Amino acid sequence: MKCLLIIADGAGDRPCKELKGRTPFQAAKTPNLDSLASRGITGLMDVISPGLPPGSDTAHLALFGYDPKIYYSGRGPFEALGAGVKLKEGDIALRGNIATVKNGIIIDRRAGRRDSKPFEKVLKNIKITSVRGVKPIVRATVEHRFVLILRGKELSPNVTDTDPHKTGKSILASKPLKDSDAARRTALAINEFTNKAMSVLKGHPKNKGSRLKANAVLLRGAGSFLPMPSMRKRYGLRATGIAKGALYSGVARAVGMKTVIPTGATGGINENYASFARTALKTLKKNDFVFVHIKGPDIAGHDGNPLEKVKIIEEIDSMIKEFMRLRNTLIVFTCDHSTPCSRMDHSGDPVPLVMAGPGVRPDDVVSFDEVSVSRGGLNRINGLSLMPIIIDLMDKSKKYGA
Repeated sequence: MKCLLIIADGAGDRPCKELKGRTPFQAAKTPNLDSLASRGITGLMDVISPGLPPGSDTAHLALFGYDPKIYYSGRGPFEALGAGVKLKEGDIALRGNIATVKNGIIIDRRAGRRDSKPFEKVLKNIKITSVRGVKPIVRATVEHRFVLILRGKELSPNVTDTDPHKTGKSILASKPLKDSDAARRTALAINEFTNKAMSVLKGHPKNKGSRLKANAVLLRGAGSFLPMPSMRKRYGLRATGIAKGALYSGVARAVGMKTVIPTGATGGINENYASFARTALKTLKKNDFVFVHIKGPDIAGHDGNPLEKVKIIEEIDSMIKEFMRLRNTLIVFTCDHSTPCSRMDHSGDPVPLVMAGPGVRPDDVVSFDEVSVSRGGLNRINGLSLMPIIIDLMDKSKKYGA
């Protein structure tokens, strides 16, 4: 028995006025997801807990069965692992955006989603002089994103973000969250890097003629890596993750998965879903558990574009068609969180879930959307319950008690 877990990032939503009061899942034509629902068992899932908006990092940890309260120290380390950086003990990793600032005010936190790769070299050349023995390491990832690792002694993840998480605000100064020399040293290094980044980006030739210039950086999610037991050790599974985004590859690697990037993957709205399907089918042949991450719905949600979200969901549904003939395979489809178009950010709304395959007891639900699955046989579960249910349906669970 194998398992294919497909996570449509941020695909959950609320009723949209542009869709006549329907959610994107309700408005989309999804014959293959509906078929899965009619063949399987459905329900709603509070990925962390009811009403609590999950981050994508904590959400994926929970969905893989790792309690974020124990294993989460910040988003940066997962981004770094996903970018291929081998973290050392004591490293502090942060997630970064290139951004557009005008007259000291942030006007676009993503610089129009411009590619960070052309700016990687000048950011790599920044030296930290205010804190002795600290070396910055920079790695561009997807679109506007990059990773900053501070390597040195006496550093701490207990510092605040420089990213205010809103436009119309100034870049913040990082401050220590604890009264310690390590936290003060780290905040000082972050602030120096931020200031020098603005200087080196200001006249960058790639900004010539651009309306949204990449002339600043925003940093957040400082953390140090916490080792955790692998999925092989915890569940006895040979597991591989298929994702383009560094964060999702990083969480997969953190729990011991191998990772694969499909040919032509973008990690954006316009995705090569056929390539994802081919990669998943090929990877399943040599693995017990395959995780597939799809980023597009979350981007449409953050952009407040329900029509685009409907289109992406329909494209994902076409990908699902490629998996419908799988045998001896449990197919699980869900979301890591809801990103309502009306909110343009994560929310605490529960996400829809379907599980179909051998041994699954079907319920009476025949449509896949947030409202229909609320009547399903899984009822309403939390994210940490997902893997135990999967393991049991794969006939790999162990009896509790005599």
